[in-house]
Amino acid sequence: MKKILIALDYDSSAQSIAENGVALAHAMNAQAILLHVISDASHYASVNYSPVMGFDMFNSLDLMQSDSTENLKNAAQQYLLNTIRHLGDQGIMAIVKEGDYGDMILATAKELQVDIIVMGTHSRHGLDKFLMGSVAEKVLHKSTIPLYIIPIVNAS
Repeated sequence: MKKILIALDYDSSAQSIAENGVALAHAMNAQAILLHVISDASHYASVNYSPVMGFDMFNSLDLMQSDSTENLKNAAQQYLLNTIRHLGDQGIMAIVKEGDYGDMILATAKELQVDIIVMGTHSRHGLDKFLMGSVAEKVLHKSTIPLYIIPIVNAS
């Protein structure tokens, strides 16, 4: 195993996913690659993010007045760099892509020829799953690359 792609969103579960993915990479002596996929700017402006691994850039960006994809890319890159600092491994690669979450995870994995994809699943059920879909489920059904899926239980 040489390359491990770790897909992260801005959910508070990202810390656990990143830590587990990097631990797997270290155990396998593999390159860890963090990926964040950005989508529609209005999605980011309409969600209230809590700091993840100390990162709260979205609280200071005025995304409601700017639908600049460049602002989102810069914030996402800073988020991944902060994650790398938190993990204490400057050898981790950080990539920001734009597009459909599932499609971009799959395309990036293929492009980089990774050996495994690490991601979390929020275990959505019922109407939530029907309306929002499941990125993990999409990747699972379309991937030819093995997945390491970390279940995330929301305390609600």
